[in-house]
Amino acid sequence: MSTMEIKRDMASLAAVVDEAARTATAIPQLTERVPDLTVEDGYAIQALSLARRLGRGERRIGVKMGLTSRAKMAQVGVDEVIWGRLTDAMRLEEGGAMSRANYVHPRIEPEIVFLMKKPLSGEVSPLEALAAVEAIAPAMEVIDSRYQNFKFALPDVVADNSSSSGFVLGNWHKPETAIDNLGIILEADGRAVQVGSTAAILGHPLRSLVAAARLVSRWGERLNPGDIVLAGGATAAHALAPGMHVRAVYQNLGAVSLTVTE
Repeated sequence: MSTMEIKRDMASLAAVVDEAARTATAIPQLTERVPDLTVEDGYAIQALSLARRLGRGERRIGVKMGLTSRAKMAQVGVDEVIWGRLTDAMRLEEGGAMSRANYVHPRIEPEIVFLMKKPLSGEVSPLEALAAVEAIAPAMEVIDSRYQNFKFALPDVVADNSSSSGFVLGNWHKPETAIDNLGIILEADGRAVQVGSTAAILGHPLRSLVAAARLVSRWGERLNPGDIVLAGGATAAHALAPGMHVRAVYQNLGAVSLTVTE
């Protein structure tokens, strides 16, 4: 297959995953159609898919990290985290509502989010990463695989923007605020459904920011001032259903909440 044919095929796969996300429609795994699809192919498809969103007027505002718990890495047999891109259309209002109809298999997980004040990319130390941070906040990410039965191989999930679909941010705090081992309770309708700690994010959420700088640079990108970086789930994700009120309560950081509508 020629380079032109490969690019054309990647573009067609990007159109498939983009349309699935846009219309909230479940699709077969891309690896069923292309069994030798690689993770690098997945990132190429992700970039092309995001370009379609930007073409419709959305604006890139940051990145999200995935597979940031050691347990998840072991589960899928990888030793590197993955990342996806965030747009302004994915932001949900804190304390507001999200429509279940806009998603295929929506689940939610508590996270830490960084707001950047300086550019960051490549190999950096935790101290260098922290020096580029303007503020931190509690957050929740809505993840939503567009694949049938929420089943996928690693190249599939990367191509599908690493399942990123929505996010809600809490109040901002100073960057020097301790976030290494904060307790978190994820509640659904007032009942605790997940209990965890920020330490579940690579041992310290700052390590996720270090990884983000390294990974985006591989694609000729960087974290820009004003970007946000979702550090990855601190607990297992909880499935969302219409009528559900979800809230993540963080030690020392406050809470963030969302209500699910039809």
